[in-house]
Amino acid sequence: MTPFRRDTAACPVPEPLQGEARMALTDRHDDGGGTAARSADVLLARVARASAGRTAGILVCSAGAAAASLALPAVLGTTLDLLLDRAPGAGRMLAAAAALAAAEVVLSACTALLAGIVGARSTSRLRCGAVDGLLSTSPSEAARFSPGEVATRLSANAAEAGATPAAAAQVASAALAPVGALVALVLIDPWTALAFTAGLPLLVLLLRAFARRSTESVGRYLQVQASIASRLTDALGGARAIAASATVDAERDRVLRPLGALSTAGRGMWAVHGSAMARSGVLMPLLVTVVLAVGGLGLAAGRLSVGDLLAVSRYASLAAGLGAVAEPLGALVRGRTAARRVDALVRAPSLRYGTSELPPGGPGTLELRGVRVRRGQAQPLRGVDLRVPGGLTAAVVGRSGAGKSTLAEVAGRLADPDGGEALLDGVRLDRLAEAELRREVGYAFERPHLTGATVAEAVAAGARTASAEQVRSAARAAGADAFIRTLPQGYATPLDEAPLSGGELQRLGLARAFAHAGRLLVLDDATSSLDTATERQVDRALAHRVRSGTRLVVAHRLSSAARADLVVWLEEGRVRAVGPHEDLWHEPEYRAVFGRAEDAGTGPSHGSEGDDRHDPS
Repeated sequence: MTPFRRDTAACPVPEPLQGEARMALTDRHDDGGGTAARSADVLLARVARASAGRTAGILVCSAGAAAASLALPAVLGTTLDLLLDRAPGAGRMLAAAAALAAAEVVLSACTALLAGIVGARSTSRLRCGAVDGLLSTSPSEAARFSPGEVATRLSANAAEAGATPAAAAQVASAALAPVGALVALVLIDPWTALAFTAGLPLLVLLLRAFARRSTESVGRYLQVQASIASRLTDALGGARAIAASATVDAERDRVLRPLGALSTAGRGMWAVHGSAMARSGVLMPLLVTVVLAVGGLGLAAGRLSVGDLLAVSRYASLAAGLGAVAEPLGALVRGRTAARRVDALVRAPSLRYGTSELPPGGPGTLELRGVRVRRGQAQPLRGVDLRVPGGLTAAVVGRSGAGKSTLAEVAGRLADPDGGEALLDGVRLDRLAEAELRREVGYAFERPHLTGATVAEAVAAGARTASAEQVRSAARAAGADAFIRTLPQGYATPLDEAPLSGGELQRLGLARAFAHAGRLLVLDDATSSLDTATERQVDRALAHRVRSGTRLVVAHRLSSAARADLVVWLEEGRVRAVGPHEDLWHEPEYRAVFGRAEDAGTGPSHGSEGDDRHDPS
């Protein structure tokens, strides 16, 4: 049984172990509520089951060590009585005591070893499940987690949560010796047991308060820690801008500003821990002293022997170890709190696929019917109805925030709408099989992410494998072939050794999309870093060399809209108009989208801004 939603075989356990605004949104799953806590506990239970054998080994070894520690005082007491009475058998009892002491040491060492193995395996599984959940969700859902937040949850939080199964076993085993010692006190002398149990209600209240306050303080600490990680990641991403604007000191202060809150949260967390340890450190020795006093009275009254008193003193010390349960209990509390943060990644809503296929030979007709998309309090798309006939190139234009990229995500099913439906050749996208969808819908982005060992593999990577000739043909169509040939090993150049500019990276992304072009190709600002000549080359390639189909182009340049067959004009999440660029150009508000509201007249305008002039050719 695999412990996560998807197959984790791709992320096996290694041998031998077999912006703050976004952060506020990501904490929707880990707000301390009962639902989030229950979900995290279920996750931890599934992870623990995956290492059930070793976790059981922790319990067995712990129980064995506890049994040895419980038997040792009785054996030592008997040995002392035999020695005092000069009775035979004292040597055998002494050897038994040594064997029990050695067994306790060995079993405790096995417990520690198994706890380390279980912790490592559990951490690995949690990280694999979190990465799987994050990569399986839509880009808009994934964007709710800042890079710094993700790094914190996958590193420190996953490690804390991974220690939880072992901590839970250790909490259970930590209670074995004290409970057994209390039973032994009852058997030796009920009065000593009664003296000890008189203080147990105070200990229970102490541990309960510790667990509650630890959950709150650890949650605050982890949240501030993630805030610092998010700020630092954002600063590293904008390092050039920070250096150019001479704002290094201000940015350093911004990144480190939460340190005060982190210090406060950390002190609060350890104050809770220290307070609990201090109180138990006072309470438990006091109880031991009371037990010894009662035992001394029993010895004076002849109720106990010297050996019995020795055993009572040892059992009282073992029973006092019940206060030491605060240590593994604290690890358990921290782990459960951290697990809620990891669980938010694991439970990120994944895109589910159907089993349908597209009708053969379809032209790639795209339809959106009443599509609504909500992102938090914003609504990027509000009841969009759109039909793009197959084989046409449609440019999606609009001011910033009009919903262009969201429409592109829905059109290629990188995200599902909250209302309405998206169809390709009459088939709802959410009913298509994943392989069929990704085979027929291609994407190119403004900032492509390339994968593969070499440049050729980066172009060929995708839903289906491209041949060497298809890779070269796609690269030529994207204007990438010339610079690829200048690389040290050409197409065989390792990807991480290829010095790529922004425009070259974008051309490789286009080449990858062209190599897998199906009946729908979505270009989300995918030519923004190209020069005028290369952009025109790409346009010609789309028209004559790339597989015919429907093109949906998120356009910011006037030239891109002018060369499209159809323009989809978005405004505040709605379709303002659909039609040829020449027809829409008569509208002053349409021209204002491109900063050309001053153009008057009844026909298309020819500006003087090079490639951004109206050019219907």
